[in-house]
Amino acid sequence: MKAMIAATLMIFAMTAFAMEKTVTSNSATSNPNSTTKTDFIVLGMGCFWGAEKRMSEIPGVLDVESGYAGGDLPGVGYQQILNHERMLNAGRTTARNHAEVIKVTFDPAKVTLETVLAKFWENHNPTQGDRQGNDIGSNYRSAIYYHDESQKNLALGTQKVYQQALNTAGYGKITTEILPLKNYITAEEYHQNYLQKNPNGYCGLGGTGVKYPATDQKAAKNDSAENTATAKRMKPLDGKDLNFAQQLVIFEAEQCEFCKQFDHDVLDNWQAEVPVVATLNANPPVGWTLEKPLFAAPTIVLFRNGKEAARYTGYNGEKTNFWKWLGFQLLSPEQQKIAFAQGTEPPFTASNLDEKRPGRFVDPITGATLFLSQTKFNSGTGWPSFFDPVEGSVTLHDDFSHGMQRIEVRSASSGIHLGHVFDDGPPPSYKRYCINGNVLKFIPD
Repeated sequence: MKAMIAATLMIFAMTAFAMEKTVTSNSATSNPNSTTKTDFIVLGMGCFWGAEKRMSEIPGVLDVESGYAGGDLPGVGYQQILNHERMLNAGRTTARNHAEVIKVTFDPAKVTLETVLAKFWENHNPTQGDRQGNDIGSNYRSAIYYHDESQKNLALGTQKVYQQALNTAGYGKITTEILPLKNYITAEEYHQNYLQKNPNGYCGLGGTGVKYPATDQKAAKNDSAENTATAKRMKPLDGKDLNFAQQLVIFEAEQCEFCKQFDHDVLDNWQAEVPVVATLNANPPVGWTLEKPLFAAPTIVLFRNGKEAARYTGYNGEKTNFWKWLGFQLLSPEQQKIAFAQGTEPPFTASNLDEKRPGRFVDPITGATLFLSQTKFNSGTGWPSFFDPVEGSVTLHDDFSHGMQRIEVRSASSGIHLGHVFDDGPPPSYKRYCINGNVLKFIPD
C-alpha cells in the first residue's frame, strides 16, 4: 500500500537514486566540537515513514534517518528496491533485497540501547515475517542490524524477553532477523521526516499492544495497567457485538497524533445516533468485510450489513470535513441539499413543524442539541421557529445570496446550514430563528 502512495511522489523527487553512506564500525561517534558521545543502531520496522516518527519521539534519540540495509544490492533507490521485490516474487532473481530501515542515533548518557530496543519491539508487530500490516514483501521485514558484539547480545536478549511477553498475550514466534549491518544506504530526501512534510500521510497500523516488560517494580506496575487496556483495544472486534445494520468503526494506531486529535475533536464528545467504536486492530470485525486494506490512521469506516459502505481516511483537525462526509452517508438527498447547498424546504412541509412535546431538536449528523422545545413558537411562516438556541450550538454568518441581506444560521458542531435569524420574534430575545425542519431531529424527553 505504501508503495502506491509513494509512486506519485517519485515523479517529483529531486533525485532518482539514494546516496550510499559508509557507516563506521565504531560503537560510538562524536562531534569534534562536542564532548557528547553518540551511538547508533539500524532497525527495520516495516514502512520507515511511521518508524522514523515513532522512534524520534524517544527522549535521548538525537536523529532518525530513513534508509535501506541488509540486502545484496549496490547503491540503489526506492524504485529499484520495489522492482527487485517483484523479480524475487517472479523467481527471476535470488539476490537478497534490502529492508526499509531507520538509523537511530542516540545519546547513551540519556537513553540506553535497551530502551531503544524496547520501543522497537513495542512499535511494530515482529511476528509477521516478510510484511508489516498491509505492506507485504521482504523489503518490509522486521530487522535489527547491529555493528558490534554488545549490540548483538542485547538484541538477542531483548528478543527473548519480548517473546515471553508475546507468548503470554497469545502471539506467535518473533520473525525479526538479527544480523550484522551491511550495505546501509541513505534513502531519498523526500523519505526523510516524511510525516512532518505530509501530515496526512501513511501513519502505519502496527504494534501488538504488548508492552516490553519493565525493569523496575514501579514501572512494571504502571505498564501492567496500560498494557491491559491497550491489549484489550488490540483484539479484533466481534461483529456479533456491534450494530449489524449500521456501525462506524474508528481504526486507530498506538502513538498516532492524528488519532489522539480525532478522539479529542470528535470521538470524546460523540452524540450522533449512529453507533461508533474505536479499535487498535487493523482487521475488520470478525465476520465483516473491508472493501480494501487500511493504509493510514485514523481511518473511519461505515459498515452496513457487515460490509464497508464508505470510509474517511486520515484526520488533521478538519472536523467540518469529517461531519460533511458522514452527513452524505446519513442524510437523504433533500436533507443534503439544505445542509450543504444552503437549500430551503417548501413551507409547511417539515414533519416536526407542529411538534409540541417537551424535548430537544438536535443536529441530524452530530446529535448535538440545537434548540429546546420550550423556545419553539408558532410563527405562521411555515417553518419551525425558535426564539433562542442552546448556548454555543449555532453560529451566525452574513448571507447576501438571492439579492438579500440576511443572517445565516449554521450548526456549530457540524457546520451544516440550518436557516436564518430575523428580528421579529417574541420576547425575551425578540429573535426568530427560522429553521428548516428537515435538518432538525426531534428527541422527546
